[in-house]
Amino acid sequence: MATCTVSTDDKDVITEPGAAPYGNFINYYSFNPPEERLRLIPASLLQDLRLKEDHGDTLILDVGCNSGDLSVALYKHLVQEPACAEDPESSKVHILGFDLDETLIQRAQQSNPLPHFLSFIPLDVTEDTQQLQDYLRQHDSTHFHLCVCLAVTMWVHLNHGDSGLLKMLSHLASISQHLLLEVQPWKCYRSAARRLRKLGRTDFEHFKTLKIQGDIAEHVREHLEKHCSMELVQVFGCTTWSRKLVLFKRRD
Repeated sequence: MATCTVSTDDKDVITEPGAAPYGNFINYYSFNPPEERLRLIPASLLQDLRLKEDHGDTLILDVGCNSGDLSVALYKHLVQEPACAEDPESSKVHILGFDLDETLIQRAQQSNPLPHFLSFIPLDVTEDTQQLQDYLRQHDSTHFHLCVCLAVTMWVHLNHGDSGLLKMLSHLASISQHLLLEVQPWKCYRSAARRLRKLGRTDFEHFKTLKIQGDIAEHVREHLEKHCSMELVQVFGCTTWSRKLVLFKRRD
């Protein structure tokens, strides 16, 4: 996930993680492969949430999709019936992935093995949400059935402050029936800031003024439950980086 238009052609991004202050790591899935998250997510998730009982399309949103590796792996993990690339009607499950790094999105588009079922667009969710609404209208839906937002919150928080984080969470909750989150803990904030300083770069604009600190995941849960009409329904365990995958759903 990134929060401004940047180029991953910068050599520093390739060699030094701290040079990607928006989370747009060019080789992200080489050090955090999709399987690391997917081992925690039940392959039966869509059935468990009764999403496949709908007569229309099941729509999944992947926030900060990077080069699309996880989007593709998630589709194959969740969709049990084989999807035929030549037959758009062979599956009713569609994933839209977005990231504001246009170079990463180009990579995702070029390597997309299932273009009928997976789409990738460049988008800064902190600035533009119209493209998401357009996508929903194209599928005759008012919401995404599942929104996946993994290891994105910190980058929005560091670059847009407390209000930016809460605004993004509120918007995702407003267009999603279910929201699957992986929230970076506060220690990751300190590490990201330290890496940036080691490179002699300007510190994150909001880091020293953030009021939301400590147990970030608890702050996120409180906001979603108190202000976004969502409720926590399941915790899928922790990644090897000690981050929980947490599922929320919209209250009836």
